[in-house]
Amino acid sequence: MRFASGLYQRFAHLIHELAAFGTIGVLNFIITIGISNTLHLGLHVGPLTSFGVGTIVATTFSYFANRFWTFRHRDKTGLSREYVLFFVFNGVGLAITWVFIGFTHYVLDLRNGVAFNVAQIIGTGVATLFRYWAYKKWVFLPPTAPPVDPHTGLPEAQVPAPADRPEERAIPKPVH
Repeated sequence: MRFASGLYQRFAHLIHELAAFGTIGVLNFIITIGISNTLHLGLHVGPLTSFGVGTIVATTFSYFANRFWTFRHRDKTGLSREYVLFFVFNGVGLAITWVFIGFTHYVLDLRNGVAFNVAQIIGTGVATLFRYWAYKKWVFLPPTAPPVDPHTGLPEAQVPAPADRPEERAIPKPVH
């Protein structure tokens, strides 16, 4: 029991972060599937367009939910920088899911609601793994990361202290 308690304490932060990310993911999944099924199965919009529209709506909700809940403890590096990167990585996630939907619909020629939803579920699962990794790596930076210029999205140049610059260290002069 003591081992389990120690293990939980060691990984509590990650467990809470994954739980929040998962909860937001479930809500996003409901939004995406609801919109895409309404468009594709109800209004007969194409499968890729339907999923794309659902994803765009869910991504907007997801950004704000993840920024202010899941990753609230991480540095805020500028709303515009984070939002752009968040949408770029969600675009990659969308493309990953489109591969599964497109393959099912156009290659396997499975065009019923069950096949459409299975492709969405599998594609979303794979895309979610990618997005979680990308958000932690590039969007919501850890507090120990160097400051980021909100206009460029690049780390700000940090000038090392004189003692850290080799050209300014006191070099003993040779005695003749």
